Amino acid sequence: MPTTITDPTDERLADFVALTDVSLRRRTEPERGLYIAESEKVIRRALAAGHRPRAYLMAERWLSDLADLVEGAEADGVPVYVGAHDVIEQLTGFHLHRGALASMQRPELPSLADLLSDARRVLVLEDIVDHTNVGAVFRSAAALGVDAVLVTPRCADPLYRRSIRVSMGTVFQVPWTRIDPWPGGVAQLRELGFTVAALALSDDSVTLDELAAAAPERLALVLGTEGDGLSAHTVAAADLVVRIPMAGGVDSLNVAAAGALAAYVLSPERLR
Repeated sequence: MPTTITDPTDERLADFVALTDVSLRRRTEPERGLYIAESEKVIRRALAAGHRPRAYLMAERWLSDLADLVEGAEADGVPVYVGAHDVIEQLTGFHLHRGALASMQRPELPSLADLLSDARRVLVLEDIVDHTNVGAVFRSAAALGVDAVLVTPRCADPLYRRSIRVSMGTVFQVPWTRIDPWPGGVAQLRELGFTVAALALSDDSVTLDELAAAAPERLALVLGTEGDGLSAHTVAAADLVVRIPMAGGVDSLNVAAAGALAAYVLSPERLR
């Protein structure tokens, strides 16, 4: 049976404390080997990907809609906590209106070589600190058939709650790992047979269409932040620089939009 909670300081609920404190969660979630999945759809996608729940937290009204999850949790010995909305809000820091939260065991990330063994198209996210943008890139990657996503050491966590939610849970279906060191990792990608293209503005850049016309078999496209773009060291280390031609006085796109456009134009299926 679900356990009713009335005290937001209950130590059994430590996984769910202060979910809106980004700096706290960025530190504690990886340290404790967990992440938070929010909403029924996201939780079900995490479970379908083989991720293991540690605990569930939900308002009582959702028990009937999520009866199969509750039943499975009870069979596996996973605790299910139920509480009033005000108690949950005091605990988490926000009003829960998407059904449920699940504390999930964070899976071990694969090695670069294992992840990329059969990959042809890869997106590399350099130092993108906005969780919304990270989640949006993963959603586009899933929709457009990108084989893998790599994130640099200073990039936002793809398993942070907001990233997962914006990705609509696709972060669980697109293979990913961290590439470290960076930009030293460019050499690792090259050794694995990838041509590394930096999406940036430079005098010697080629257009996206020009790259598509002579696309390499294995391509890693590096995306940077909207403000500063890619670092000069990354651009220098890449095999080539590619740009998206702009009109209307606009010099760049949102990183998620740029990644989606590039993934579509450079898709191996489209270029057959």
